[in-house]
Amino acid sequence: MSMTQQAEPAVTSPPAPGPKDTDGRTAERPLALRLLARPEVGVFLGAVAVLVFFLITAPPVRDGGSMANILYQSSTIGIMALPVALLMIGGEFDLSSGVAVITSALTASMISYQLTMNVWVGVIVALIVSLAVGLFNGWMLVKTGLPSFLVTLGTFLILQGANLAITKLVTGNVATDDISTMDGFDQAKALFASSFDVGGVQVKITIVWWLVFAALATWVLLRTKYGNWIFAVGGNKESARAVGVPVTFTKISLFMLVGFGAWFVGMHQLFSFNTVQSGEGVGQELIYIAAAVIGGCLLTGGYGSAIGPVFGAFMFGMVQQGIVYAGWNPDWFKAFLGVMLLGATLINLWVRQTATRR
Repeated sequence: MSMTQQAEPAVTSPPAPGPKDTDGRTAERPLALRLLARPEVGVFLGAVAVLVFFLITAPPVRDGGSMANILYQSSTIGIMALPVALLMIGGEFDLSSGVAVITSALTASMISYQLTMNVWVGVIVALIVSLAVGLFNGWMLVKTGLPSFLVTLGTFLILQGANLAITKLVTGNVATDDISTMDGFDQAKALFASSFDVGGVQVKITIVWWLVFAALATWVLLRTKYGNWIFAVGGNKESARAVGVPVTFTKISLFMLVGFGAWFVGMHQLFSFNTVQSGEGVGQELIYIAAAVIGGCLLTGGYGSAIGPVFGAFMFGMVQQGIVYAGWNPDWFKAFLGVMLLGATLINLWVRQTATRR
C-alpha cells in the first residue's frame, strides 16, 4: 500500500530584534551637548561669572540703582550690537557703525535747530540719512564685490571727516546747539531717552527697547524665512543664490538694519544730552563687533544668535561700571575687555568643538 505524505510548510518565527544600529549621525546627542551647540550658552556662563565676580568684589553693584545703571550702559551697546550681530551672521561686518550713530544725531540736531523746525522733522531726516548710509554700504558691497572691511572702512573715514567738517561749517563749533527748547523735544525725549520708576529705582527706557529688539531679532532669525536667508548667505552665498535666496536684498537690508540701529542710538544720545560732540563715536564700532563676537557670532558668518549679543553687551556694561564701583583704575577697562574678548572667543571655540564631537 502506497502512502503519500504532504509536507507541511515550515513555520519560521521572525528574528528577535537586536540592538539598533547607529553610526553616530542618527543617534540622538545628550541634552548637555545639544545645549552647548547653542551659540549663546558660552557667553551666558561667562556673563554669570562676571556678575558673580563683581557682586563679590564691588559691593555697590548689589544696589538696585547700580544694577539699573549697569543695564543702561549695556543697553546703549546692546541695541547696536543686535543689528551688527545679524550682519555678522550674514557674513559681513560694518566698521562705520560707531560714527554713523553720531552722524544721525548731528543730522537731527542741525536740521531742527538751524532750520528752526520741529525736532521730529530732524528725527525723520536723520532716519532717512542713516538708512541711506546702510544702503550705500550694502550696494557698494554687492556691486563691487569688495570685502565689507574695505567698503565700511571707507564709509567710516567719510563720515568721520564729514561729521567734523559739516558741524564746524554749520554751527561754527565742534558741537551742535542745545535743542531742549525746540518744539517736539519733550515727546521725542519720552520715546528715546526717558526713565520710569520701578520700586524706587529709575530705569531707562533704552533697557526696554533693548529687550524688545532682542526678542524681535530672535523671532526673525528662528521663525521667519528672512532669518533662514541670513544664515544661508552667511554660510555660502553662492549656494544660497543657487537655491533661490535673494542674496543682494538680504545683504543690503542687513546693512540698512545697522543704519536703523545707528539712528535709534543716535536719537537716544541727542535727547539725553540735548547736544552732540561731532568727534565722538570713533572706536565704538569695535565695541559693537566685540559684543557680537563674545555673544557667539563668527566673523566668517553663518553662525550666531540674537540672544548671545545681549549677554555680550551685558558683560561690557558690567565690566565698565563694575570697575568704577570696585574703586579700581578705570584705565584698565580696555585691557580687561581685550582679555574678556580673547577668553570668550576661546570658550566659544571649545563649546562648538565639544558640541560637535561624535
